[in-house]
Amino acid sequence: MNRPGAPAGRGGLRLRLSHASLIAVRKLARLALFFTLGFAALFLAMAGMRFLALRLDWASGMRGAGPPDPAEAARWALALALYGGTLLGLAYAAIERVFAPAAILCVLALSLAFSAGIGRGLEGWAAPPAAAWPAPELGSPGLILGAQPRGTAIVFLQGPGEPARSRVLAVPGSPLVFQEEFAGLDRSLVAMPPALFNSEPPWALRSAAIDLRLSAENMRRGLSEGLPSFLLHTGALAFMLTSLLFVLRLSAWPLANFFLGALAFRGALALEAAMSNDLQGVFAPFLEGRMDPALAAPAVFLAVGLLAHLYSLFSRLARRQARHAEA
Repeated sequence: MNRPGAPAGRGGLRLRLSHASLIAVRKLARLALFFTLGFAALFLAMAGMRFLALRLDWASGMRGAGPPDPAEAARWALALALYGGTLLGLAYAAIERVFAPAAILCVLALSLAFSAGIGRGLEGWAAPPAAAWPAPELGSPGLILGAQPRGTAIVFLQGPGEPARSRVLAVPGSPLVFQEEFAGLDRSLVAMPPALFNSEPPWALRSAAIDLRLSAENMRRGLSEGLPSFLLHTGALAFMLTSLLFVLRLSAWPLANFFLGALAFRGALALEAAMSNDLQGVFAPFLEGRMDPALAAPAVFLAVGLLAHLYSLFSRLARRQARHAEA
């Protein structure tokens, strides 16, 4: 009596397995599409914002700011897209419950492919000459420059283009002081930038921007030395970043997991910056004769990523055994 139903049961099982496989493939395809769109949006948006920031620094006459280089802005945005795109992709995989090994391999492969492709394209992008960006003059006669925190202000009656001409000095608690033209003085002694912007972003944002610039420089150096060098450093870094998937699955609240993941990624960025500067020099005496100091950073990234992956595997096995024990 059971024999006629046995093939149907096996057929039903195969049907369920094929249906589950189809759902898994669809989830993986949606993950790839989501990662691609997120990576591209982050890269384009941050490259434009970074270029505008460089142009503003140069136009405001900040010390050490040269003509804005679109390639430099794009490299900085590429490093941000690597971190941000990986975080978004892993968050999507955690929410949609994509099979973890497949999600990690997908995000790892796409992040390296996009980073290498865009980075290669930027290598042949020469910086424009300084003459291509004429220095703009911000402001007009009557421009007021304020100095914080004392509140002193200077009014340029002839505009910022003639800082040695007549101007008015306003000091809090004191009457206005009218200053005639600085005849006979060196113009460089009284020269002022076209505009002065005193507001500075918080230190957390500035430190993140500095670390991203170091990450972009590491990526550029790896590409200039060849694809194996790029895959050694950036591949190990991406391996470590994808291992943080377990952070995005710590609780049942996706938003809280996302913020925890962002903190973990910020720590990974700080680790890369530290390995690029301070710690590599510290490890050099111990690694002399044993390992190339340039391999210290990839080795640390691989070790951290491997430990994180092992933690994810063992914790998953422990939860599965606990469920079986309860059943």
